[in-house]
Amino acid sequence: MELTRLPQGSRLPYAVEIDGTAVWPPRDSDLPPSVIATLEPGKPLRMAFGSCRVSVPHDERGNADFGVDALRSYALHMAGVTPQLLDEDERWPDLVLFLGDQVYADETSEAMQEFISSRRSLDEPPGEELKDFEEYAHLYALAWSDPANRWLLSTLPSAMIFDDHDIRDDWNTSWTWKQEMEATRWWHDRIVGGLASYWVYQHLGNLGPDDRAADPLWQRIVGHEGPDELDVTAELDALADRADQHPETYRWSFARDFDTQARLVVVDSRAARVLDPDSRSILDEDEMAWFDDQLQGDFDHVLIGTSLPFLLAPGLHHAEAFNEAVSEGAWGRAVGVVGEKLRQATDMEHWAAFQQGFQDVARIVLEVASGERGRPPRTITFLSGDVHHSYVAEAWPAKGGARVSTAILQAVCSPIRNPLPAFMETLTQTAARRPVGRVVRMLSRAAHVAGSPLAWRLSQGPWYDNNLAILELRPSGLAMWWNAGEIVDRQDLPLLRRVATVSGLG
Repeated sequence: MELTRLPQGSRLPYAVEIDGTAVWPPRDSDLPPSVIATLEPGKPLRMAFGSCRVSVPHDERGNADFGVDALRSYALHMAGVTPQLLDEDERWPDLVLFLGDQVYADETSEAMQEFISSRRSLDEPPGEELKDFEEYAHLYALAWSDPANRWLLSTLPSAMIFDDHDIRDDWNTSWTWKQEMEATRWWHDRIVGGLASYWVYQHLGNLGPDDRAADPLWQRIVGHEGPDELDVTAELDALADRADQHPETYRWSFARDFDTQARLVVVDSRAARVLDPDSRSILDEDEMAWFDDQLQGDFDHVLIGTSLPFLLAPGLHHAEAFNEAVSEGAWGRAVGVVGEKLRQATDMEHWAAFQQGFQDVARIVLEVASGERGRPPRTITFLSGDVHHSYVAEAWPAKGGARVSTAILQAVCSPIRNPLPAFMETLTQTAARRPVGRVVRMLSRAAHVAGSPLAWRLSQGPWYDNNLAILELRPSGLAMWWNAGEIVDRQDLPLLRRVATVSGLG
């Protein structure tokens, strides 16, 4: 069902009935009515964003093991259930953008393992990991059925893109990784179930009316008439299989415009990868062409959603670029074998590890910032997750490049609920130090890695809290703040705490 001609700037309460029976909201809910919220013209856009959220109970044990769920903390705050840090208007974003790892198909909870064991043996591959669509459906139910989080999703418009754990850790890291997975007996059902369930539970909500009208499978569903239930299992499985084997046949990326205030471009940096060792890129030719077409000026702000940070701490960036070069043979086959093992063991598979795609996107961004594609925006901001710590980076053209007035930024909010182990905190803090960055950059140059069109530094952070970030496009510039949940009296009623604020950008 599509609702049209709704009044702008409104919050319209609604209920859901099936065959005359009310199924939402629950009768015993102490949360406010769910609403359909529409944008108010001229109002500064406010957007929540974040990534990486495990689905475990919100009790003392769950909070001890994984910290407080920042999404649920914000939902309770937004609903007015917990004491207010912000006034009513500030509590309500216009939408929420989830940047990957909405579910963990490879690191399952006890509740998920109980369901798996009820239908197959955990001693058989893939063991405690998900196997097929039915198991994915149960995982999504676990992830989104908490009343507070369900209320938030029923009230805020949302957009989402997958990352590796939605399918499996290191998904499409390299040609070697993909060949190893496809050699197993269980991978085909896993990737088909993962992409098919993503289409149902996440992707359809990303599409605008024109995109849904152009989707043959969706049109078959909404056009069905008759007493018999329509079964599209085979067609959905075929779509998922085709999208995996031939990524150019289906686009998971999407874009949204907010008048001339902002364009949001959310790009698939997982399924559309080119893994051929001779021409690796994080985006295939069709996806890069689509991205190139979307990145234009004449907007006040350009927002680029990508699950993986485009700009890592310089030390990590150069380490991944160096690893890609040696893994693909820059220092010989023997070193390449070691490089591949290190790549998979240490998750070296971000934009920096796909230098061709990184270089292409950096050049496109500089063309927008320099005014070659229309009026340059005040800011171009990459919004990302994945790395289980949050930060802001500021970038500018590398030495010899033209000066630009556009602020080029990287903002990361990760995790929503899945904190980084202590030893990894130490590693990321070390990688953020300039001397480390300079040393690793020398190594990457020795492996013949091309220089970047961009230079950058981490200007704020890193922060290691479970966070949900809010971005607002104010007349004074872009502002962002990161929020965490904190247990004061009750495990199930965390209070919202401000972790960091960055404002006046651009």
